[in-house]
Amino acid sequence: MSKAIAVLGIGRFGKRLALSLSEMGAEVMVVDANTEVLDKMSKYVTYAIEADLKDADSLKGIGLENMDVVVVAMGSDLTASIMSVMASKEIGVPYVLAKAADERMGDILIKVGADKVIFPEEETGVRTARKLMSDSFLEFFEIDEKICILEMAPKKEWIGKNLIDLNIREKYRANVVAIREGGELKSFVDPKEPLKEENVLLILMAKEDLKRFNK
Repeated sequence: MSKAIAVLGIGRFGKRLALSLSEMGAEVMVVDANTEVLDKMSKYVTYAIEADLKDADSLKGIGLENMDVVVVAMGSDLTASIMSVMASKEIGVPYVLAKAADERMGDILIKVGADKVIFPEEETGVRTARKLMSDSFLEFFEIDEKICILEMAPKKEWIGKNLIDLNIREKYRANVVAIREGGELKSFVDPKEPLKEENVLLILMAKEDLKRFNK
């Protein structure tokens, strides 16, 4: 059974989130005061509802109580974010995730009931920094506070050598869990197969060990 998720506030972050959730098969409700934005989103999501996000009574009449998750996506509007978090929790939404512009706003949203606060701009900055630290890094995904998955091209000196020769697990304290080749992701990694320039490696490792790739 797919999750029912409401996204309150359809700015750039909210729009991208709602579209991605819909593509992944979730039942998605988007809520905003802008009818033009809602008209454009309506064909991609399950429900597109107009409501004043600063008005608790308005929010309590749109069916949020049927949602598994509510995402409060207005990082720049503290009043609307506070009202949205409080209204969602008051009607019994199990999990409320809120976007915040800074730590002060995040602290306030936690105090009024948000289960978790995210700082998308900060997180994007961290991911960009990780990628800039190495020409080989293509993408960086956090699993939790300590573990990440790194998507990277083989270093120049790795090309033509296999994983046994490179001894990546011991030298970098990293595990190659899959290799992408020609658009196909291969979960079985042959340690004797020489790496090619066009390969993309998916590597599971501790974030504290990322610096090893820059040595």
